[in-house]
Amino acid sequence: MSWSTPMAVDADRMQKPVRKIRKLLKNMSTSPGQDEVHDLRTNSRRIEATLHALSLDSGRPERQALKQISKLRKRAGKVRDMDVLTSYASQVPRLDGEQECSVDLLEYLGAQRQKYANKLDLVIKQYASPLRKRLKQTSRQMDKALHRNGSRDSSGNTVNTKAAASALHLLSELTQPAHLGRNNLHPYRLKVKELRNVLEMAENAKEKEFVKRLGEVKDAIGEWHDREELLTIAKDVVNHRPNCQLLAELRKTADAKFKTALALAESMRKQFLRVSERADKRSSRANTRGPAEPVWSATAALAA
Repeated sequence: MSWSTPMAVDADRMQKPVRKIRKLLKNMSTSPGQDEVHDLRTNSRRIEATLHALSLDSGRPERQALKQISKLRKRAGKVRDMDVLTSYASQVPRLDGEQECSVDLLEYLGAQRQKYANKLDLVIKQYASPLRKRLKQTSRQMDKALHRNGSRDSSGNTVNTKAAASALHLLSELTQPAHLGRNNLHPYRLKVKELRNVLEMAENAKEKEFVKRLGEVKDAIGEWHDREELLTIAKDVVNHRPNCQLLAELRKTADAKFKTALALAESMRKQFLRVSERADKRSSRANTRGPAEPVWSATAALAA
């Protein structure tokens, strides 16, 4: 499919996260499972990205909804972090003489998970009713914007062009900084995630090569960052003997995940964003020849 093939934003895809969050707020258990927490977090992020991309975040109901969604997402993120770290900690090979360290680490993560789940439950109970109402209003605003699509607003823009403009802005941010490393790779992931969320508003977005690559980069950087967090926690909360094999194993894994994540991010920038590897190492700005065809294809899918 060429980049000029007519497509458009997918109305159902845009509304689906709103429906999911409203359902979760109504039915979520006091001790939510991993899937519930994951759905709450990811769909909250998608709602935020959609409202920002379509300039639907200026009205009072939308601002209030976004404020509450942000708090819910952050609380859910704390629980999700413990779920992921527990999974990684349980995967560490059995090491002679380190069983006590491993058990202590898992017990700590379990206790933290329960603490964060309790805090999440309190926020859900506080926000569930008013936020469900606000999200219903937000859904109506999205419907109005989508039904007006093709006609122009006071600024002369349509929903499609707003979404495409947002994607282009985020795209330009992915060409920077000039050099990626341990200090900026995780913040870079947030930009990758936001752009992917916007591009996924288009019909058949997940079939796009660039969207798939963004997902791979996002996941790889996320896993590296989680592994680093696990190492930090293990250092801080467990009494280790000298030359602890558990810490050495966690460090080895984190370093390997960093190399993988960095390689994927740099490969994506070179292949799709055409960022030059010849950029001056003293410069904070990267050189680029402009995006490759798959990038225009994914972006044009929004603008049709």
